[in-house]
Amino acid sequence: MDPKELIPHRDPFLFLDEITELIPKVSAKAIWTPPSDWPNFSGHFPGRPTLPGVVMVESVAQLGAATVLASPDYQGKLPLFGGIDRARFRKQVVPGDTLELEVEMVSLSARAGKGKGSASVNGKVACEVELFFVIA
Repeated sequence: MDPKELIPHRDPFLFLDEITELIPKVSAKAIWTPPSDWPNFSGHFPGRPTLPGVVMVESVAQLGAATVLASPDYQGKLPLFGGIDRARFRKQVVPGDTLELEVEMVSLSARAGKGKGSASVNGKVACEVELFFVIA
């Protein structure tokens, strides 16, 4: 599924290529391959390009937003960051890598929620995070 069908994010701030599994309000999986010529790689870090950890967290958050917005209960709403907890970065992501993203809702109400997710490369976890969000 094209993430643009669910979330308002667009280039250059869309960090999902395809949503591969989706259970609205419950869980989702997606993939994203950062372009090898992505301008951020040239400055992070020169000679040793690495995907910033905050971008991995944002990609998980975007998948979480899609999980929520896929439900008719949240049409016209917008999940916004409320907090980040337990973010752990375990592996560098470099140009050419494809992120395998997963997210699961831990709690969800009409006004807020909590999710946990991960970004992996070739089955090895690169990032794990718990996200809190409000529904606007």
